[in-house]
Amino acid sequence: MDLSYWEKKEWFNNIDTLIIGSGIVGLCSAIEILKKNPNQNLLILEKGFLPQGASTKNAGFACFGSPTEILDDLKNLNEKEVISLIKSRWDGLKLLRKNIGDKNIGYKCHGGYELFFDDQKIIFDDCYEKIEYLNKLLNPIFKKNVFSIIETPYNFKNTLKKCIYNPFEAQLDVGVMMKNLISNTESMGGKIITGITVKKVNENGKVKINDDFIINAKKVIITTNGFSKKLIDVDLNPARAQVLITKTIPNLKIKGVFHIDRGYYYFRNIDNRILLGGGRHLDKKREQTTKFGFNEKIQNKLLDVLKNTILPETNFEIEQKWSGIMGMGVDKQPIVKKLSKHLYCAVKMGGMGIAIGNYIGKLIANKVYK
Repeated sequence: MDLSYWEKKEWFNNIDTLIIGSGIVGLCSAIEILKKNPNQNLLILEKGFLPQGASTKNAGFACFGSPTEILDDLKNLNEKEVISLIKSRWDGLKLLRKNIGDKNIGYKCHGGYELFFDDQKIIFDDCYEKIEYLNKLLNPIFKKNVFSIIETPYNFKNTLKKCIYNPFEAQLDVGVMMKNLISNTESMGGKIITGITVKKVNENGKVKINDDFIINAKKVIITTNGFSKKLIDVDLNPARAQVLITKTIPNLKIKGVFHIDRGYYYFRNIDNRILLGGGRHLDKKREQTTKFGFNEKIQNKLLDVLKNTILPETNFEIEQKWSGIMGMGVDKQPIVKKLSKHLYCAVKMGGMGIAIGNYIGKLIANKVYK
């Protein structure tokens, strides 16, 4: 990097905390650190011109787990661990709303629904039998029942007549949220530089940008989620999520956030459009990638779900599609730990970055600066 004296002096000198990744966790950890240490020289490096990964490329769900997802989690974690995980997601959402404000994240609570395809009656029956158990499990967190069985709304096709409703789930505007997280970070004195790819991180706090430029920092925090294995040895895999959105649909009645098939499909309304994502379970091996792009098999299935289930009697056009990279593992426990005296990581959000991001940001900030 051909930097001038002024550039090195202002942006790369005497750095207290260097955060790699300007996604939800990176920005939230920066905000929490700057709250504790207002005079910190804090720098965030981001490889994209906007936050990469999943922070600006997700579906904007303020959710904490559908019944089938929670039951799935219970296969890999015990009850105490699952309750703790859901509580951290819920606490993260409350912290996001408190720190940024509902208006500044486009928060709208229309509730959440778990739908079941016609051939998933066995799965539905299992959930039906365990609704009381799940509500009892979550009662210490929400102080009331979370899930209830209702008639499936909005004339969806090829689904069972009953679904599961959750009044606590909401949707938000990811672009507005990230813009305000960036603005808050910078207003508190944090510096963000985009378009820089970190090549290597040393345990002593040395961050290599290219062959001849190394940044020194007292503390380094890696928050690159699905991309983290490129920098550190960590137990997670990248998971690509594909999303599409329709053009405006006149008189669209659908409102809320919707999950199907253990959360592998998800959709919502936004600006009189339908946003639909998911399907990575159809080709999991190929979707364990850090490359943005599309899988024809998955794209065809998303269109099929949109046409034959969500909007079966409605003319629509696809306006655009995109992909994001999540960080997943065998279980959904985030990895938040100290790797050395100078190096820390907060990664593996398990597809729940919006919900858990603020909580993890605060957790890693408190770990770095006790």
